[in-house]
Amino acid sequence: MLQKKHIYPGNAVLAAPLSGYTDLPYRRSLRRQGCFYCFTEMVDAASIAYSNDNSAELLRRGEDEEFLAVQLVGGDLEHLRIAVDAINEHEFDVFDFNLGCPVPKVAKKHAGAALGRDVKKALECFALLAQRTRFPITAKIRILDECDPQPTLDLVCGLAELGARAITVHGRIMSRFYSGEVFGDIIARCVQAVPDTQIIANGGIMSHYDAEDLRRRSNCAAVMVARGMMGNPWLFREIAEGSAFVPPSVQEWAAEMTQHIEEMVQYYGEKRGMTLSRKLILDYLRGRGFGGESKNQASRLDSLDEFYAFRDRVASKGPAASYFTNQPRERRLRQA
Repeated sequence: MLQKKHIYPGNAVLAAPLSGYTDLPYRRSLRRQGCFYCFTEMVDAASIAYSNDNSAELLRRGEDEEFLAVQLVGGDLEHLRIAVDAINEHEFDVFDFNLGCPVPKVAKKHAGAALGRDVKKALECFALLAQRTRFPITAKIRILDECDPQPTLDLVCGLAELGARAITVHGRIMSRFYSGEVFGDIIARCVQAVPDTQIIANGGIMSHYDAEDLRRRSNCAAVMVARGMMGNPWLFREIAEGSAFVPPSVQEWAAEMTQHIEEMVQYYGEKRGMTLSRKLILDYLRGRGFGGESKNQASRLDSLDEFYAFRDRVASKGPAASYFTNQPRERRLRQA
């Protein structure tokens, strides 16, 4: 049997698909700081099946995007069939199926991580997608048991047999959401179980140190980051540069935040763009020493002019520059 060619280079750092975040302006911000492997936001198969206008927006690809993967979530076979056929009309580099999202509104539909725990049904859904997509197909899962690796291996092996070119494994079970230990040893067992399928390690990467630690424990060179990049697009440069990385200055931080918010307004219009940007601004503030009043003000911004005034105020009267240049990222996050 010929070995499958890996989609991603060995040391790739992927940006996770984040619902409500990884739209085109968000991806452009990540790309400015060194990210190449980006995903759309998670797209609900039911939304495509029922012709929800928002789903078409989620599938939009920028002309400047050299690489873009799409991620689909859903558990209804007919919805998945309609959705994959619709996605085939677009241009993507990878088609990814979500079997790892733990949020209740997804789980109650027996999709995401809830579907991943039902290995037989998960493989049935993946088989349908693998047969119909015209793109290389991959999957994102969570481990299914913290003590017994076998359920996770059953899912991984099944996906590999059905043609998965890569499988991203989040090293926490569904009920842990985004906290607690990341079981790199179980991810490493997946690597051993499917040597011809690329395994990508995911979970808890907030710094270069975290990425290297998970690489070591999981035996995966390629990793995916998620929450760690929220408000911190520089994480991609940090992981690439290691100890040589210099965190952004206050001025660099303000400039990137400004460009991101301006592009949100250009993309969505000022009213909607500013409403959607509030959570992004809060992410840029988090862990950098800004007090509660600054966060309250960010939550009420309605226009670009208000944002510019807010930015100038927090950049000139905010925390000392040491919050940006001297403190390890993981320490800043704990202080948030």
